[in-house]
Amino acid sequence: MSLPEAKKSSSSDQQSLLQCADLILPWLSSSDLASISLTSKTLYSVSKFITITRTLDASRGLEKHGMIPFVNNVDSQRYNYFIYTCSQIVSNVPVVQQWGGLVGLDSCFKVNPQNPILDSYKLNAGNPISDSSKLNQKNPISTSSKLSFSEYISGCDCNNCSDEDLECPCSILKPGFLSEMMTECGPSCTCEIGCDCRLTQQGVSVQLRIVKDRRKGWGLYAAQFVRLGEFVCEYAGEVVTTGEARIRQRKYDKLASDGQFSSALLIVREHLPSGKACLRMNIDATRVGNVARFINHSCDGGNLATVLVRNSGSLLPRLCFFASRDIKEGEELAFSYGDVRERPDGLQCFCGSSSCFGLLPSEKT
Repeated sequence: MSLPEAKKSSSSDQQSLLQCADLILPWLSSSDLASISLTSKTLYSVSKFITITRTLDASRGLEKHGMIPFVNNVDSQRYNYFIYTCSQIVSNVPVVQQWGGLVGLDSCFKVNPQNPILDSYKLNAGNPISDSSKLNQKNPISTSSKLSFSEYISGCDCNNCSDEDLECPCSILKPGFLSEMMTECGPSCTCEIGCDCRLTQQGVSVQLRIVKDRRKGWGLYAAQFVRLGEFVCEYAGEVVTTGEARIRQRKYDKLASDGQFSSALLIVREHLPSGKACLRMNIDATRVGNVARFINHSCDGGNLATVLVRNSGSLLPRLCFFASRDIKEGEELAFSYGDVRERPDGLQCFCGSSSCFGLLPSEKT
């Protein structure tokens, strides 16, 4: 083989390796990706590109409101690896997901074509979403004016909505205040996802970023001004049985003993007026979840209000977060994990509020 032919063959082999690597590496975890990047210059280059892509958008292009970047000025960890879902999923369903790369973007989760991950590579990784001028104008909860029922449901196409039928699920969402429960259109309605009464079903509604803190670890921060009452996001993850939740919590407690692991298993209880629990829901966002898994605890209640949202025709409610007050750009988002503290050896709390208890809330799972 002549020298030109050898060079041509070598170039062809390298091109094939690049194509193969770009198909396989996006499916790897951060630790596996780091290991394989040490094997050759080609794989190192592909791995570096994937790492940059992952750093720029934790949501993998699945959130229509924009990219949600990781920002870390504390250590060398570029991002936190997990599988992204925009809504609740059933536990024990095998979930795989590619993250980064040039091809294979139509993975098991649909990628929003208006926010392709490929374009994120061209942005500044340091602070890609600092523009607060583009605020979410759709905010029916925070308005102080009283709307008539017919005005409020304008744009809703479901068959249940009419001036005569005041029991329509859409009518339960009232402007001017936040409540602990809310009902929206759902599977039993004929309206589209863009219906005004599907406010919490369209994913993250404000610009966010995930920032690393030296003591608290990763946290979720507002990248724009958020008005009082504005919907932020829901707590998405795996819905697991109570038995499975207990098994997982024991495992998580062992992993967290060295301070290098933090679980995102949240227990939601819906109570009867008598005070007795009538529904318990376990949402585990540790392995599969959305950006809400990064919201830290605050002993003073934080700046987020939790609302159980029921969709007409759905069995289980969803836990959604609304701004409990005006939130400034750059402010960390937080809510109270609860008041039950049964473990004196629980994890230390670093919320920094004047009413900080010193330990994170914990309970018997």
